[in-house]
Amino acid sequence: MEREEFLDDIHLRVLRVTEELRAIQQELNCAAMEAPGDPELMEALSQQPEMESLQVLKSAVDQMRHFLWFYMQVINNESEAGDTLRESIRHKTAEDVVISPEAAFLKKCRAAADTALLRHFADGKSRKPN
Repeated sequence: MEREEFLDDIHLRVLRVTEELRAIQQELNCAAMEAPGDPELMEALSQQPEMESLQVLKSAVDQMRHFLWFYMQVINNESEAGDTLRESIRHKTAEDVVISPEAAFLKKCRAAADTALLRHFADGKSRKPN
C-alpha cells in the first residue's frame, strides 16, 4: 500500500506542476504580447530579479527534461543491458561514502562507463532534436 501511495503522490504532483507550468507559460505569453506596446511593462519584465527567476526556472526545466529522458530510457529499456544499467544506478545511490582515493578513481571510471553506455543506448534509438 505504501508504494501505491507514493505513486499516487507523484502522479498528483506531476499534474500540479504541469498545470502550473502551463499557467506560467500562458501568463508569460500574454506579457510578451503586451510588452512591445507598453514601455513600462517592458522595463519591468526586463529587470534583474524577473530575468534571474526566469533563468532559474529555465535551468530547472532543462534539468528535469534531461532527467526525464534518462528515466524513460532506463524504465522502458527491457534488455539485459538496461537491467545492468538499472543495477549500476542502484549501486551508485548505495555508495555514498568514499573510502580512499583509489575508490574515488574507480567511481569516476564507473561513471564514465555508465555515460558511455547511455550514449550507446541513445545512438541506437531515434531521438527528438532539442
